[in-house]
Amino acid sequence: MLTRRATLLGLSGAAATPFLAKTADARQALTPAAAKTDLSRLTRIKRDLVAPPFVHEHEQVAPGAPRIVEFTMTIEEKEMQVDSGAWVQAMTFNGSMPGPLMVVHEGDYVELTLINPGTNMMPHNIDFHSSTGALGGGALTHVAPGEMTVLRWKATRPGTFVYHCAPGGPMIPWHVVSGMNGAIMVLPRNGLTDHNGDPVRYDRVYYIGEQDLYIPKDADGNYKRFSDLAESYPESEAVMNGLIPTHVVFNGRVGALTGDNAMTANVGEKVLFVHSQANRDSRPHLIGGHGDLVWEEGKFNNAPLRDLETWFIRGGSAAAALYGFLQPGVYAYVNHNLIEAVNLGATAHVKVEGAWDNDLMEQVVAPTAIVT
Repeated sequence: MLTRRATLLGLSGAAATPFLAKTADARQALTPAAAKTDLSRLTRIKRDLVAPPFVHEHEQVAPGAPRIVEFTMTIEEKEMQVDSGAWVQAMTFNGSMPGPLMVVHEGDYVELTLINPGTNMMPHNIDFHSSTGALGGGALTHVAPGEMTVLRWKATRPGTFVYHCAPGGPMIPWHVVSGMNGAIMVLPRNGLTDHNGDPVRYDRVYYIGEQDLYIPKDADGNYKRFSDLAESYPESEAVMNGLIPTHVVFNGRVGALTGDNAMTANVGEKVLFVHSQANRDSRPHLIGGHGDLVWEEGKFNNAPLRDLETWFIRGGSAAAALYGFLQPGVYAYVNHNLIEAVNLGATAHVKVEGAWDNDLMEQVVAPTAIVT
């Protein structure tokens, strides 16, 4: 079956290897002989993942000793509409683009059950940038269709980190830009702190996963639609290799976080925005607001930057920015490459309720015709 799938994709020789090295012997070779860690005394807790921009239930300060935090993710290959007239054969963690944000505390153990249903076409795995060893778990999590695996790793570094599929060779960029990426937030055990080391709490947290997409067009300039992943690969790869995305979107499609789907907040609330980009650089900007505290590199051991207008996210990383809303209204949260924001789709909205403060901003004279 795997050979047939590799052939469907036009892969042979070295390019097919990542798909075919799935035997028990290959897996055993990747797993070093080591003494088992005794974690029997640790408390186990199950977290039910939710689709972005929302985040599953969690404590901001660890309630006690480290725990084993159990997650389950199912890989879904499916066609997704990303814009009017534009569809992509997507590969996803848990059916969303990006995959869900996971939250644990430093010192906790992440135990992930990764499921690749038999209805899928491709083998997959997961590489956690936050983990240590074995290609971020990628070498230990290869699952062919119809298989599942369980990976456990210790969260030793606090911060926000990307995870993504990395099956090997030319499949890595294709899987990533087809939707197989997400983020994990490892909070310090005592919670976040500001530049002075004082405790910081947030009232809401939203996860924004930025995605660059590469959708082929036909001779008439219309976006092409494919019947499955195998059919989409050759032409999609050609567009990818041009390095010019057709779409740059938040959370899987143009308008995913605008209108009725806009994020919400109230005046006086502090909102933590976690923003990831698994493949390209980005530069988030909240129009009308600021980054009060910004962990631009996403690492909570480093003191946050303050009062930023725009912050920078390196491709393959995630950042966290905290802002306390002071005025009501609709705020645009954008990638401040404005071509990507306006023309390619990288725009979200935050609807904020509350009382207006004229001391901060006031329209002194309404638009009036000029008298000459």
